[in-house]
Amino acid sequence: MRSKKHIQKKLIIEGLITLFIALSPVLTYSYKYTSNDTEVLDLIFFEVTSNGFADARTALWYYLQKIVPLILLIIWFVTNKQWWYHAILIPIAMFSFQLYSAIATDSNVDENEILYVIAVTMVIVPIVYFIRVKLFDKHVHGIDLDAMDTELQILKEKEELRKEREKLEKRQKTVAKKM
Repeated sequence: MRSKKHIQKKLIIEGLITLFIALSPVLTYSYKYTSNDTEVLDLIFFEVTSNGFADARTALWYYLQKIVPLILLIIWFVTNKQWWYHAILIPIAMFSFQLYSAIATDSNVDENEILYVIAVTMVIVPIVYFIRVKLFDKHVHGIDLDAMDTELQILKEKEELRKEREKLEKRQKTVAKKM
């Protein structure tokens, strides 16, 4: 049985995830409750500057359009149990590169991120395809690669034993000729 603290910790984490998912529309549109035409927005934990955008409200809008889906995708990636969940890394990479680009530079957003996403995609797609092929072979075609490996190993051992037997028979013949 799991301990009571472990269950409480799990319920708290799941509750926070559920709360974030439920509040995600409110977070996405929270920029509407900020003032227009300001260079700096002082929020509770940090401040948002215009950073090359028309004003701080526009910058906040752009950041929220990237942060909220990014966090939702990360939650989906972490909690998913499907075979294809690695494919979720592609939009995670896209939103991450866009957010980094917007924060690090002055509003030159959505220009060169595609190159980074293509690089990430070139790694993730073969992995997902390899997993799919293995599952497809096993469950659709009934090909069990482990059973095939075991069978090949048995065949190799039989071949080695056959060669050993032939060597022994040759030795017996040479010994019989000498006698």
